[in-house]
Amino acid sequence: MIQEPASHPSEPSVESAPTFDAPLPWAPLCSVFRRFLRSRDLKYTQERADVLEAIIARDGAFEAEELMLDLRSQSHFVSKATVYRTIRLLLDAGIIQQMLFDSKQSHYQLIYGKVARDSMVCMKSGRHLEFHSAELVALRNRLCAELGWSAVGHRFQIYAISPEPSSSDSSVPSIT
Repeated sequence: MIQEPASHPSEPSVESAPTFDAPLPWAPLCSVFRRFLRSRDLKYTQERADVLEAIIARDGAFEAEELMLDLRSQSHFVSKATVYRTIRLLLDAGIIQQMLFDSKQSHYQLIYGKVARDSMVCMKSGRHLEFHSAELVALRNRLCAELGWSAVGHRFQIYAISPEPSSSDSSVPSIT
């Protein structure tokens, strides 16, 4: 999935909506999603709008079932199928990305307009730690340049064993 541009961002295409170090003054997410849906001859329905708004309101990773429960608690009656189909469309549009913290359940996270966050996942406890590494971004950019490609983003996930068992940690340390 696309997360971060190389150096000189221009307005993203609908298919490759990248994220940047700070939200840029492009069209709001709903407009980006509308354009993406229109490119696929699909409609921007109230249910899809509700799902997108619920994702924007969240901070960090979420599960589809969790999102559906949140929507229902706010009196938005969106079917399970609509939630899953909308998540798939948001993935395809580059607005969210899938995070695999364990083999049981997929998690998702809003990435459009956000700083790239990479993660480490403890294979014993399921604990996850998000981080940002300028060195990793530089490596990505160098590798792409060497191969004649233009870097527009990345996703980096390390599977390891945490030194202490603990619940999920959403802090974002910077690694240089």
